[in-house]
Amino acid sequence: MAAPLREQVGALLREAIADLRLVPGQRLVERELVDQLGVSRTTVREVLRELTAEGLVSVVPNRGAVVTAPSLEDARDLYDVRASLESLIVERFCARAARSQVLRLGAAVDGFAESVAERQDIRSVLVTKDRIYEVLVEGAGSAALRQIADGIQARVRMLRATSMSADGRADASVDELRAIAAAIEAKDAVAAASLYRDHIQAASVTALRNLKQSLSPDPPTTTTTPTTTTTPTTDVRRTR
Repeated sequence: MAAPLREQVGALLREAIADLRLVPGQRLVERELVDQLGVSRTTVREVLRELTAEGLVSVVPNRGAVVTAPSLEDARDLYDVRASLESLIVERFCARAARSQVLRLGAAVDGFAESVAERQDIRSVLVTKDRIYEVLVEGAGSAALRQIADGIQARVRMLRATSMSADGRADASVDELRAIAAAIEAKDAVAAASLYRDHIQAASVTALRNLKQSLSPDPPTTTTTPTTTTTPTTDVRRTR
């Protein structure tokens, strides 16, 4: 039973990091995790070691385990990898997806556009955008690509949130994704993959600019980077 339990705890922590309930730089206090999850300290330590190997958690001297906050260089590399990897997923989707999956992609893009038009909160907007990614990965039909892409997605989640929060970026994303869906509908894999790469690169410009501002010694008073006024406590419980 030890392995499944460890997998469940790992899944909970990954979800909390992806959902920004555990924010970059936040300490992961073993005692609090043990109390919240009702598991042994050994299980928590094993999971934290796994997340450290995945790059989601870092061990900082005198602080212990914290949610990884990417450096500007790391963030740039992550976006470059994401652009290449996800454009390949789009190519595979064009080649392998069933007609029903193409229709689902169009519906997912419409759902994202609706959430943006309604000016929903950033977490809700990202959830609807994640549905587009899920359809693409499923239609691409590659377990290897999914595994690698999921790891990248988790590590850029905070950056995606800051990018999508920037003025005009969400609306631009809607136009970009509609163009991608149209190219897929027309069975133009080359155009669809190129448009998707451009979409990721456009998002990276905003995300990297915001990250650079947040890392500067004297950041601007206005920023789209999520901040807290008090030191957050470790909390992996879902909030809805």
